Amino acid sequence: MSHKLSLASGVLPEFGAVDVIEAGAAAGYDAVGLWVDPLEWTAQHTRDAHAALQRTGLPVLDVEVVWIRPDTALDDHRKVLDVGARLGAANVLCVSSHGEAETIEQLTALCRHAEGSGMRVALEFGIFTEVKTLAQALGVLDRVGHPLRAVLVDPIHVDRSGTTAAQIAAIDPALLPYAQFCDARAARPDPADFDAIILDAVDLREQAGEGALPLAAMLQALPQHIPLSIELRSAALRAAFSHPALRAKAVLDATRGWLETLS
Repeated sequence: MSHKLSLASGVLPEFGAVDVIEAGAAAGYDAVGLWVDPLEWTAQHTRDAHAALQRTGLPVLDVEVVWIRPDTALDDHRKVLDVGARLGAANVLCVSSHGEAETIEQLTALCRHAEGSGMRVALEFGIFTEVKTLAQALGVLDRVGHPLRAVLVDPIHVDRSGTTAAQIAAIDPALLPYAQFCDARAARPDPADFDAIILDAVDLREQAGEGALPLAAMLQALPQHIPLSIELRSAALRAAFSHPALRAKAVLDATRGWLETLS
């Protein structure tokens, strides 16, 4: 089972794009993901990131995050896509804390904006958003109907939302340009406790094979050879590895080691 592995920006949340790119290259990833804050990202950030990508030869699997909310502007979301297009990103990650109608409207607009860029617009579901389940996400995408729409699967959100591997296997493969990957503990946060949900997602993820998720079944349900963004947000790893390249390598080594157990 062969998958290209990408360093997600969430592994190194305290570092900038250039550091993430260089850490990904040093550790031996096949690609990287970059965090683009439209309110802080400048043309100089784009130039610096582009230069680092040219030096390392790494492609960008995704840029994030377009977070659709009542208080966010569509022009800011378009800026994330424009940066992604400039850097050659294959995907842009979107989540929504808005109503269904507004989510459909904005995702449709973003898909149209992405035309000609080479990017897919991937909607991630999770109980921390208003698109809480895979069924809801697919319903939204059905209404969007644009060929650049996609759905993003993250094992921790799959588990916390009650989504099954069988449901993942039933997704149209054309809607799955990539997936995220991590493990997590068995204990699930209270769905009514937003702070606990966020803590679980940004601090308590586990290395592949060290948690309790049915990762093998989840991976088997995905399209063969799908690229995996290793989304290992972990306070323990941040404390253990202050150097970005060492942390990135620890995550990659653990992921590869677990994948080898499947062959």
